[in-house]
This record gives sequence, C-alpha cells and structure tokens, in this order.
Amino acid sequence: MTLTAETFDFVATLVRQRSAIQLERGKEYLVESRLAPLARSAGAADVDAYVRGMRADITKHDIVVEALTTNETSWFRDLNPFTALRSTVIPDLQGKGRHQLRIWSAACSTGQEAYSIAMIIADNFPSVRANIVATDLAEQVLAKGRSGRYTQLEINRGLPAPMLVKHFERQGPTFEISSALRSQVVFRKHNLLDNPPAGGPFDIVFLRNVLIYFDVATKRDVLRRIRNSLAPGGYLFLGAAETTIGVDETWERLQLGASSVYRPREGKAT
Repeated sequence: MTLTAETFDFVATLVRQRSAIQLERGKEYLVESRLAPLARSAGAADVDAYVRGMRADITKHDIVVEALTTNETSWFRDLNPFTALRSTVIPDLQGKGRHQLRIWSAACSTGQEAYSIAMIIADNFPSVRANIVATDLAEQVLAKGRSGRYTQLEINRGLPAPMLVKHFERQGPTFEISSALRSQVVFRKHNLLDNPPAGGPFDIVFLRNVLIYFDVATKRDVLRRIRNSLAPGGYLFLGAAETTIGVDETWERLQLGASSVYRPREGKAT
C-alpha cells in the first residue's frame, strides 16, 4: 500500500518539529522504508496503520523521529578534516598552551567520528588530553557508541589496520575499542535546536553533514548556538558540501589543505 499524503504530512511535521529536519514531498519512500520495521514490530498492517495508531501516543513520537534520522557514518569519514585536525588545528591550539581540549562531536551517530578524533590525538599528541562530548538525537545509536563495540563490517568502513591492532581488542564476533579511548568520550542525547550540551566552551566542534537537512533559518540558529559554545580561537568543521557563506556572515572560512574550517569573525555580534 502506498503511503497516504496524510500520513506523510504528519510524519514530516513531527520530524521537523522535533529535529528541524526537512522531509519534502518525494521522500515518501524514505518514510515508508524507515517506518516499515516499526510497523511490523508493532503488528500493524502497514505504515499508515502504524502511524494512525501512534499519533496520540506521545511516547512513540521520539521513536519515529529517530527512525527518520540519517545515521550514516564511518571511521575518518572524508579523511580531509582529520588531516587538517592533525596537521594544523591541534598544533595551533597546542601552541597556545591548550593541552586539555574540549571537543564536541555533534550528530555523532554510533561514535566512529568521536573515536576517530580520539585516535588522532592519542597517536600524534601524547601530551594532549581530549574531553570529547558526542551527541545525537537517537538513544539507540548513542548506546552503540557507549559500548565501543563494532562488527567486522563496521570496522571495514575506513579504519586503518594499524589502528585496529593498536586500539581495539577482539571480543567474539566484535571489536571493542580500548578503555583508555572510551574514557575520553561521553555520549549524550542532544537536539541541535536546544542549547549546547554541557562540557564547553569547546575548542573544536564537528558538525558535519547535518546542516544540509535544515532550512536557512534553522541553519543560522544552529550556527549561532555553536558560535556561542566555542572557546576563543575555536574551530568548527562542517561537511564538504556545507558552508556558512551566504548563511551566517559572522563566520570566516579558512582553507587548510583540502579541507575548510570555520572560525567566528572578530568583532561580530554573537
């Protein structure tokens, strides 16, 4: 059965209100594919029936929003930002006497980004201590990140073999990241529409491949919140297809090799 317009509109409105993610017409297939497992688990005849049954049950709304949240991730995803982190950003902060870095990995999914940052620091900057706050909307992916356990398939997505040997232990069919690295990462549920999580002000914020899902007004609001959460001289990493240019001119873009980073412009209002 094809998803009805009423069902799609309800789900799109719910997701927009709870996460600011825009689901435009034409994304019906996405809603149906993401919610079909929930419908089967609930014994509903189809997604329409499932949504009709849960509309008045507020306790199920977050489950629907989490199901529609994209959780695509991998180790050292896109690589260039991590090269810039290692070659320029951390040395700059270290040169300013910052040896305990506060880092926010926003929309962290199952934790690969946060742990990739931790490995960069552990392998290249032994005198630097990282305090990494990893946040996401979905409790299920946060639980996965907290466990620090990944399947062979997940490990194969971007993790270099030397880092696997150095930082992971085999635990049956999974690989578990070292307790030393796991202790540097705190996973918290957080909505980017809310105030930044505890743990700041942050020296570095990773907010990659998230703004593309927001309208311009929401992008500006999120960027304002992040700007106010940064420590002086802090850095913001966005996705390769994202920019503050034309959205929020209180940021300046710096080109670091093949990657761009962003910093608040001096003298601009926050």
